[in-house]
Amino acid sequence: MSIIEYKFEQYNSLAPSQYKKEKYNLQVELLKLQEDVISNKRKIAICFEGRDTAGKSSTINFFSEHLIPSNFKYVHLGIPSPEEKKLWFKRWEQHLPKSGQIVLFDRSWYTRALTEPTLGYCTKTQYEEFMTKVNDWEKNLIDKHNIEIIKFYFSIDKDQQTRRIKARKNSKLKYWKLSASDKLMVNKWDIFTLYKNQMFDITSTQSAPWVVINANNKMIARVSALRYLLNNLDYLDKTSLEPPQWAEDLGNYSCHIEGVLFDNLSYEQFKILAPFSD
Repeated sequence: MSIIEYKFEQYNSLAPSQYKKEKYNLQVELLKLQEDVISNKRKIAICFEGRDTAGKSSTINFFSEHLIPSNFKYVHLGIPSPEEKKLWFKRWEQHLPKSGQIVLFDRSWYTRALTEPTLGYCTKTQYEEFMTKVNDWEKNLIDKHNIEIIKFYFSIDKDQQTRRIKARKNSKLKYWKLSASDKLMVNKWDIFTLYKNQMFDITSTQSAPWVVINANNKMIARVSALRYLLNNLDYLDKTSLEPPQWAEDLGNYSCHIEGVLFDNLSYEQFKILAPFSD
């Protein structure tokens, strides 16, 4: 099955004031979804994958900001032990959602399909075994354990990643986010791309397709991902998310970068600065 490249055209001219309204409306709907998950003992696993600096963590924060804490879980696993490397699926199974729970995976079992082979952190055999087994493993989770799986891939271009890494490196508040692996990955763009495409070709299935979100603008990526989720899952008291008619309001854009306000921006200026906004 081909991947789903989700793009909501009305967001192309999304102003900050409109973003706040859209954020509020979407988060209200997400809370309705969570209430339905709790009431009906549903289990939802949402995977966030993508290159470093693509905005996965900030989108998870956007999703979880107003969720009921006792019924969602954030999962970001560190370096696997030698035993966990051998029992890859078992490592992740203990973090899968229980009844009435939403789990947000900041990188998931697909680390074995992307980062690990790119950096040589797994063997060829381990990689091939994962790619051979993952579809059946997910199908079993869906069919026998009633887990709903959503797989997001946040896509950024090379120039955008370079700018974000430079900004992160030079930031007195965010420099610590730049890891040793991040630095290695910068020089392995093409290798990562190869593994990414193989992952899409093999693991985008009818029951668990990959949903690609253009993440060159973090603000638009967040609302796009949440809108996709809400449009594609059923829940009680669901409000139809009709496409709003956005106005560009040229000359009335603003954003905060490192706590500094930049206002009275043109739309073109805002598009350049928005990816670096707080």
